[in-house]
This record gives sequence, structure tokens and C-alpha cells, in this order.
Amino acid sequence: MYKNIEINITKIPRELMLILEIIKSEENDMSFSDYLHEINWDSFLQLALHHRLYPVLYTKLLKNEKKLVPEWILQSLKQHFRKNTFKMLYLCGEMEQLSKVFTEHKIRSLFLKGPILAADLYGDISQRTCGDLDILIPIEDLDKANQLLEKIGYKKDEYIKSLLNDWKWRHHHFTYYHPIKNTKIEIHWRLNPAPGKEPGFNELWDRKRKTTITGFPSYYLGNEDLFFFLVTHGARHGWSRLRWLLDIHQMVKTELKWETLIELFKKHQSLHIGGQALILSANLMGSHLDKKMKSLINGKLPIKLASESIFYVERMVNLHTDPVPREISEFHAKHLFSLMSFQQKVVYLLSFLHPYYADAETLPLPNRLHFLYYPLRPVLWVFRKTRKHALP
Repeated sequence: MYKNIEINITKIPRELMLILEIIKSEENDMSFSDYLHEINWDSFLQLALHHRLYPVLYTKLLKNEKKLVPEWILQSLKQHFRKNTFKMLYLCGEMEQLSKVFTEHKIRSLFLKGPILAADLYGDISQRTCGDLDILIPIEDLDKANQLLEKIGYKKDEYIKSLLNDWKWRHHHFTYYHPIKNTKIEIHWRLNPAPGKEPGFNELWDRKRKTTITGFPSYYLGNEDLFFFLVTHGARHGWSRLRWLLDIHQMVKTELKWETLIELFKKHQSLHIGGQALILSANLMGSHLDKKMKSLINGKLPIKLASESIFYVERMVNLHTDPVPREISEFHAKHLFSLMSFQQKVVYLLSFLHPYYADAETLPLPNRLHFLYYPLRPVLWVFRKTRKHALP
């Protein structure tokens, strides 16, 4: 590892460090034995589940002849491992069905994660967890996709409240649930929400790959596009689940075209985010960084962002479950802002001038008068703030 990219990881829970050392270890390697003392095994299990590292952890423990963990921990990991394997097998079938439905109705679709990612990065769908299926389609096909999904039993979660079509850039996916199959899918029209810059759908489609885990053709991102997506997705979530960082570690070990990748990150103003991911992966996963990656990790910003994100690793942060503690939400908002380029920060700040749905809730107006929300926006914002402070 480059000496100048070492970050302070001394406050990471001992139990999590043990998990990482086991995952990094070779068969019957006991170099991490010092970590085995004074372990809270309840926390060990909780952290393995929280970070979604338990499939790889369980596999590593099985291959090691030494009895590293209490039997009840091993049995619990086994149960979660088996449950996840069955779920991944089920999602493979669902993925094939959705791919077939979309193809038959001339909707191009790219699967972003799920079983495809597990097979591609780990060579085995049981080695990675997945809660849903993420599918990227062209924005102009959203209405058609909605009709098709409803026809096969999916129900749209209408949690997005939009005003003047701001959903197109404030958000990046719609969520659907199948009440009978108990399956959740996310239909994306962007990889990430604005103001992040990213390749367009046609560009991604031209570089797509076809998976071999389904009978019917299903497609996913090209190597470099996948790395770009995993990096920007993980950064946006503060790397609060180390499964995402393990994905980066797995990809670093493959034959990536680093010149192409660097140009991709540069074009989309994300060099520093790529550097953050590599620095974290080197420090926590033991990834080997070489000279081809130098352009990504150069400068102070990537290491500053990597150091900041250790905040999430030191705690067990769940950004998807409300209410998020105030300390966490305030830190996360600042961290997201620090990830943006100067241009993205300007666009983000200007976006506050665009009306929010809250303005329509504060002062309902007929559709033909919605344009008035632009000049009224500052007044309505001040009114809400004043009213909030005035309430007992």
C-alpha cells in the first residue's frame, strides 16, 4: 500500500476488524489471532449481518480447520447463508421473467446488481446478498414499464411527491412490490440522482454484457461502467455497508482498463470519488494499488473523503431506516456535499430555487398556476421555517 494513503482505522470496532481479517485470510491462516481476544460475539454477528458480509465470512470460516468462532455463531451464519442462497436463486428466476417481459415489449433493460453482480464478482450467487432487483431502463419507457409491471402483479410505491416534474432529477428510481411473491424491484432511469454526472443509457447499453446465469438473455453493465456505478453508489451511501467496499476489492483484482476508467471518472467529475473508494479498499480490504491507479488517488481530497467515511464504519449506520439520528443525518448531508465537484455544488445550490412539493402543500394552487411557485418559493420557505419555530 502507498504509505501516504493510510487512514486512521483504530476506532473501528474490534469485532468488525476481526470480520475483515477473516475475509482477507487464506485457508488456515491464523495471522489475525490477536483479534480473537475480548470479542463480543453478539456484536460480531450483528456487524456481519449489518454489513452484509456474512456469506463470504461463513464460507471462509468453513474452509478454516481451526475453530475460530463459537458454534452458535457458525450455526446462525449458516442459517442466514442458506436463506440468502434460496433468495438469490429465486431472484434469478424473477430476473429472467422481467428480462423476458421487457424484451418482448421492446424495452431495453440493464440489471445493475442482484444475482448478476454476485456471479460476476464472486463466481457464485451465494457469496453476495441482495434485497431487491435494480433495473435501468430509458426514461422514455417508464410509463410502458409501469403498465407491464402492474399487469404481472407489481404495485408501485407512490412515495415520491413531485412538483413541476422535479422527480426526473431529484430522484433516480421508482420502487415496486409484488404482494404475493414478496419481491421488491427498483426501476431506474439514472444510476444516481442529480447533480451527479454519469453516462447516458445509450452509452451504457452499447457497452453492456450478457450474463450466463439465465436462460433468457439478460444484460448488465460493462466492466468499467460497473466499477463507476459501484463506486458512486457506495460513496453516496457513505460506504455504510462494507459489502459495497468488498465489491470494489473484488473488481480491483480483475483486469480493468484503468486508462478508460480514469477518463470515465474525469469526464463525470468523479476522480476524487474513485480515489476515495480505492483508498478505503486498500486500508480495509487489503486491495493492492499500483501505478495505473495513481491519477485517482493523487491529491488531498480522496484521502480526506476516505477518512471522513470511516465515521460510518465506526458506527452501525443505517441510512435507509427512519428516523435517522440527527448526528448521522447532519454528517451525511455535509459528506454528500463534500463529494460533489464545484460545478455540481453550484447546480445543487441552485436546485433549492426550484419549487418543492412542500410548497404545494403549504399553498395549494391549481395546475395552471403552478408557475407561480417559482417567485413564491422564498416566501413559502420562510413561512414554513417561521411556523415551525412558533409551534410549541
